[in-house]
Amino acid sequence: MKIKAFFLLIPVVLFLASTKTYAQSITSQIENYLDNLKDSEFSGTILVAHNDTIIAQRAYGLASIEYDVKNQIDTKFNIASITKMFTAVAVLQLFEQRKIALNKPIEEYLPDYPNQIVRNSVTTHQLLTHTSGLNNFYVNDLAMIKNKDYKNISDFISLFAKDSLLCPPGTKYNYSGSGFVVLGLLIEQLSGENYYDYIQRHILEPSGMTKTSAIQVDSIIKNKASGYTSEFGKSENLKRNDYYLTKASPAGFYYSTIEDLFKFSKALRNYQLLNKATTNLMLQPKVKGYNTHLGYGIDIDNRYNQTIIGHSGGWYGIHCELMDFLDDHYTIVILSNIDDGGKAGASKVADYFKILLADKSENE
Repeated sequence: MKIKAFFLLIPVVLFLASTKTYAQSITSQIENYLDNLKDSEFSGTILVAHNDTIIAQRAYGLASIEYDVKNQIDTKFNIASITKMFTAVAVLQLFEQRKIALNKPIEEYLPDYPNQIVRNSVTTHQLLTHTSGLNNFYVNDLAMIKNKDYKNISDFISLFAKDSLLCPPGTKYNYSGSGFVVLGLLIEQLSGENYYDYIQRHILEPSGMTKTSAIQVDSIIKNKASGYTSEFGKSENLKRNDYYLTKASPAGFYYSTIEDLFKFSKALRNYQLLNKATTNLMLQPKVKGYNTHLGYGIDIDNRYNQTIIGHSGGWYGIHCELMDFLDDHYTIVILSNIDDGGKAGASKVADYFKILLADKSENE
């Protein structure tokens, strides 16, 4: 019997050994890639973790081109739409507390919402999955925002409250920052807290995120990267992106660091922010987006030989990626203060990791 048990253990030992060898090979390739990545190729910070342990952090390029200040691994970057993950988790926390039903029209919770069609027909589920029919923000809205002091989430509503729906609710995917602003209103109404205070108390603090915050566009903050736009790769001459920014809202523009976003990823995946059932609900594919499927406020990408969950943040002078490779237990955080056209900068870095971790056969 002992001999039989010994032979039964051999496949297990070989499997564990091959898994360890695979991880070591991947780590070696990642470190080599990061060591050879040039400032001219990427400006920002990168974090790589495996099994929730950080194995690499790097900084490249300049936080301020004007003053020749280099990016550091703890530099704060505008994370654009990664902010939407905070909003989605907050809504689902209220769902856990039975304060909101995801499939009821929002009129039950926001009876005074100024657009009657939206109020009577749009559900929280549709807002979380970008299927509400609400429009998105556009650049010409931003000048209005920048010239006013928007202190409350309700102040943003006037920018789109009178807009017609792009399609009947629930019939089509249309990415909508406006929808997440409405979710912010729901959070305030149902929690009795200011949106920013709620996120601080119930998302950032439980996750240990001490370097993440919503700040004004013109705030002078230590160790904050300025954003520079290339018009998404169309121009060789960079310019500051201040004109294109707004105060942070439930739709985007919080500032964070690579390590803080890693902490958020860990807290979410380890059920520190939501219970297991609600976390699984969040991560279940609900609709097909432009390139990936969507859960509640999170992308689910199955194009690279495994499941990648997370969110991107892209805007003028911003490109960020938060990616969890669920099969191989890698977390990649990429924050950049220069936009790109999808073939350079943060896009190229993100593609490297997707292809590396997808191509298991060559790495084993």
